[in-house]
Amino acid sequence: MPYLQNSTGGRLAQGLLYFLPMGFLFEKLEVYQRAVGFGEAIFKLTEELPRGQAALGDQFKRAAMSISLNIAEGNGRWHPKDRKHFFLIARGSVFECVPLLELCRRRGWIAYEYAKHLKEELEILAKMLTALIKGTGDTREH
Repeated sequence: MPYLQNSTGGRLAQGLLYFLPMGFLFEKLEVYQRAVGFGEAIFKLTEELPRGQAALGDQFKRAAMSISLNIAEGNGRWHPKDRKHFFLIARGSVFECVPLLELCRRRGWIAYEYAKHLKEELEILAKMLTALIKGTGDTREH
């Protein structure tokens, strides 16, 4: 298979270039896009945590990443029961982020208004995931 050089000098399989721009259907889901945005906000937040809070930051990042990762993995599953399982895990990760966010707010590591904004985003994600779970039927998305 022919290879091309990428911007970092690594090799890319030429055939893959035709698939990358098309994207996956789940990438168009608002819940997925919001989950990625939330994860990005948490990565930025954890970079600003005080020294010695690596464990909390790591747990917060993993919980936030888990939301979008499980939405993606669920959409890759063929059987509705499997899809629903991963969407439930994503919803559980949303709930895991709530006490982590509250702890950061109580410790003064995040401003009240920004914490309120992030919590509202978690509430939206939870509602969207609940709707996704309830709507999981027999059709397959890829």
